[in-house]
Amino acid sequence: MRNVGTVVRGIRTPIIKENDNLENIVIDSLLKAKESDGFEFRDKDVVAITEAVVGITEGNYATVDQIADDVRNKFPSKELALVFPSPYSRNRFGILLKGIARAMDKIIICMTYPKDEEGNSLFDESLLEKYDINPYGKVLEEDEYNKYFGNEVHIFTGINYVNYYRELVQNENCEVKFIFTNKAKDVLNYSKNCLVANIHNRFKTKKILREFGAEIVYGTDEILTKSVNGSGYNSKYGLLGSNKSTEERVKLFPEHGDILVNNIQKRLKEITGKDIEVMVYGDGAFKDPVGGIWELADPVVSPAYTKGLEGTPNELKLKFLSDNKFSSLRGEELISAMKEEIRNKDANLKGQMATQGTTPRRITDLIGSLCDLTSGSGDKGTPVVYIQGYFDNYANE
Repeated sequence: MRNVGTVVRGIRTPIIKENDNLENIVIDSLLKAKESDGFEFRDKDVVAITEAVVGITEGNYATVDQIADDVRNKFPSKELALVFPSPYSRNRFGILLKGIARAMDKIIICMTYPKDEEGNSLFDESLLEKYDINPYGKVLEEDEYNKYFGNEVHIFTGINYVNYYRELVQNENCEVKFIFTNKAKDVLNYSKNCLVANIHNRFKTKKILREFGAEIVYGTDEILTKSVNGSGYNSKYGLLGSNKSTEERVKLFPEHGDILVNNIQKRLKEITGKDIEVMVYGDGAFKDPVGGIWELADPVVSPAYTKGLEGTPNELKLKFLSDNKFSSLRGEELISAMKEEIRNKDANLKGQMATQGTTPRRITDLIGSLCDLTSGSGDKGTPVVYIQGYFDNYANE
């Protein structure tokens, strides 16, 4: 019986720069890791590459001016309501706001409270009860907001995001007004021109605004979907998934990840003889239990992956079987019965009690989250993750 299941290795690489050959770097780094760590390549292993280095090597960047040019093209009146910016962030949204403000004469920033879509709080939620404020029934303008919450800061960053965003906009010689509400339609009392800036609920937000009379509606997922004055772009997600590169430039979500993963898979097959899956991953889909913040500020966990990673797991709950169907068994008899149950399980276990507790999340979301936790976002130097045994089960010898 095999005594080790899933093994995850962070693979160190050289420092990766714009226009580097990422295919070669990934494959060379894997081969060196194999020699130094003594593992063998196997079918159904997984190579995962962080989206950051994919975007970097693609040269998929845009300047603040290029963002401003596209926003100006879409909002020629130079006035808009920025609806539900998310996440409340310097690295993610602050740099985008700079470009939006550069294009406009006036912006109404409509912020959800007490937190954004990912759980980043503007203030301690308990203050709502203290001041008897219903966040789903009351629109706060800036004076009233400041009366109750004006001195509050983000739990982790220590930033007052209202003050920070105001300063960013005003530094671009743009007038700014803030309102705070959790109902998108409320912003239409201030402007009919709307730029939707949330991520996971963006389609719902756009639909509501159009239904209630908005005249112009775009999302940040529709800014830079094609090159503007030589910029990078993302045809599917626009500005979503972007990160600050410098004070005047952002790195966009990768555009050509599908080509990369399929090329690497093909080359690994030629080198190793094994069918190895390949994916690009960004933020993991997990929640911080202390700050209550969802990590997933990208539009998806994995923007590109090979076909073998499609779908959801089809697993039995071993402890449920042990406590119920096989409650009278012990030792080798129990092991044999469990293996036989796994080998004979249905191709689709959906709805069966033996699966309860095995949440049917997408394989790419599960593996991408595992990779994000493994590589981190700091100085580990492992933008490639190699996973073995993920598709094994208890019956595999």
